[in-house]
Amino acid sequence: MIDVLVVDDDFYVARINAHYVSQVPGFRVAGVAHSAAGVLAAVERGGIDLILLDQHLPGGSGCALTRQLREQGRDLDVIMVTADRRPASVREARRAGVLQYLLKPFGLPELRDKLAAYARLRRALAGPELGQAELDRVFGAPGGAPEADGQPQLPKAQLPKGFTERTVELIRRIVDRAQGPVTAQEVSEQAGISRSTAQRYLKFLERTRLVSLTLRYGSSGRPEHLYSGV
Repeated sequence: MIDVLVVDDDFYVARINAHYVSQVPGFRVAGVAHSAAGVLAAVERGGIDLILLDQHLPGGSGCALTRQLREQGRDLDVIMVTADRRPASVREARRAGVLQYLLKPFGLPELRDKLAAYARLRRALAGPELGQAELDRVFGAPGGAPEADGQPQLPKAQLPKGFTERTVELIRRIVDRAQGPVTAQEVSEQAGISRSTAQRYLKFLERTRLVSLTLRYGSSGRPEHLYSGV
């Protein structure tokens, strides 16, 4: 479970954002803060993996807080949530150590995508080692796979004949948002497609390393294919 501190100077907005977080599997609200001092106090108490941090707060900016937390060596990550679209502010956030930048106003789908991307990143960094493709995605290296909301995107030219981008993206989202590994049957039911079609798409996504496959053996001797996000 990933513990999230929700921070916004607007009490109503903070409450809405906390509700959004609570709707995303694998995440829970560890606390809510409305000022720079509140953030520092919550971090000091511990138990926080991720901060959804407003940029403009009483007592200091989100970027200044992020720099302070980095200087303290705090092992947590920051997603900035702000209406500030200025390139200078985005550059400042990147240099301060902000991991993601989400523009207000946003809804549950937008936040859910950011959190899903963050969960994938944590899983990747928890592995024994990373290849260059994974490193390029983590660091957003030029020439690496393009990303949207932290998700590597598949060029059209790589899609097999008869496949559609919409179905590829639908199945990826189903797998990524699942609370655990899923079968082709479960994916087919959620996507509204046949089991055989779901299997073809899942095999393709596994082959291109956009989902991961594990086998579960039962008494029948035939392994069950389980798919997870990467």
